[in-house]
Amino acid sequence: MKIQYLEPTVAIADALTPADLDEVKAQGFRSVICNRRPGEADDYPGADAFEQRARALGLAWCCVPVAPGEYSEADIEAFGQALEQSPSPVLAFCRTGRRAVHLWAQSRARQPGCDIPGLLAKAHEAGHDPQPIRAMIKG
Repeated sequence: MKIQYLEPTVAIADALTPADLDEVKAQGFRSVICNRRPGEADDYPGADAFEQRARALGLAWCCVPVAPGEYSEADIEAFGQALEQSPSPVLAFCRTGRRAVHLWAQSRARQPGCDIPGLLAKAHEAGHDPQPIRAMIKG
C-alpha cells in the first residue's frame, strides 16, 4: 500500500485489500473512496468486502467505480461530492492510484479559483504524469 497526499485532507493509494483498511484507520483516515470496478481484476474481491471491513472499523465508505480513462460528468460529480461529504481525511484508491488522482484533479479543477499549476504539481509529486490531467481539464 503506497499512500500519497494530494492535499492535507485527501490522499490516494494503489490497490488495497480489505485487511489494509486496518492500517488506513491506524494512519488516521476517516473515509475511503473506491474507484475500482466489479470484476476488473482477480486481486479485487469487490466492494462488498471492503465496505463490510470499513464499516466494522468505523470508516465512512463510498464507491465511485470507473474504468481507466473513462470519466463521465456523473463520475466526476459523484467523486467531488464524496470528497465534500465524507469525513476527512479521505483516502481514495484504485489499482494504481491513477483513476483516483484523475477524478480528484477533475473535480478540484471545477472549483472557482483553482490553482491548476499547483494541482498538476501535486499529481506529479504523487507519481502521476500531469500531461493527461492537463488534457482532461482543458478538454
